[in-house]
Amino acid sequence: MAEKVKDPVCGVEIDKDEAVATSEHMGRTYYFCSTTCKESFDKEPMKYVQSGKRGCCH
Repeated sequence: MAEKVKDPVCGVEIDKDEAVATSEHMGRTYYFCSTTCKESFDKEPMKYVQSGKRGCCH
């Protein structure tokens, strides 16, 4: 059974192994449901890491 993770941008729960993209930030790996979410995260990672803000990217 695959580990579930939450996309930090849109909040969608996905299987870790099926993530479309990943990013590293401050020694932690973040998993994304789409390249659009990854791009949003990469532009302003602290917006999503510190505040837990979610903004639909689709």
